[in-house]
Amino acid sequence: MKTLFAKPVRLTPIHRYAVKCVIHCFALGYVGWVFYRGVNDALGADPVEALLNTSGITALNLLLVSLAISPLAQRLPCGDLIKFRRLIGIYAFFYAILHMLTYISFELQLQWSLIVEELTKRPYIIVGVIALNILLALTVTSPMSIRRKMGKNWQRLHYLVYPALFLTLLHYTWSLKTGWQDPVFYWLGAILIFISRKAVLTRLNVKSFGFKGK
Repeated sequence: MKTLFAKPVRLTPIHRYAVKCVIHCFALGYVGWVFYRGVNDALGADPVEALLNTSGITALNLLLVSLAISPLAQRLPCGDLIKFRRLIGIYAFFYAILHMLTYISFELQLQWSLIVEELTKRPYIIVGVIALNILLALTVTSPMSIRRKMGKNWQRLHYLVYPALFLTLLHYTWSLKTGWQDPVFYWLGAILIFISRKAVLTRLNVKSFGFKGK
């Protein structure tokens, strides 16, 4: 893979701290701004739909960015970019949770009978819930202390981020009932990421997910 710079690009601790602050401000500030507009009835005729779309699309965008960091770090080259991948991935899960809570709280009004009915009758919701549970597992196991305890099993588990991306895209496409317009661009972006990670993906096989007990 050709790199954009002859020498590796290094970020100082101050630079890394500043970038993380920007990520926090963007992720938290954006959701605060969106919900503020929702409370003040500034999200159009259907604020619930606007909240669902915003939270879902942001989760998908952040998931794509987190997966694009590794090939970008090699391309620049700037290995320090990897230090932001975990944070962005956590915020992808954060927005995915907001997406689900918005749907359950505002769309279904916390009526559990409707929630169960939606899960059984709408396949795209089932797909979304599976993707959300994968992201939950990846987020819970992201701290370094857990990573050390899991050893090689940690990497095997985190390979599931690729199926999670596929399921998230399927959920998005299925919910719109079309593979064209916006979804096609997201699928193309995912394909580019998969191509850039070809060396990693070719190592994946059934045995890769055979967790070894202690």
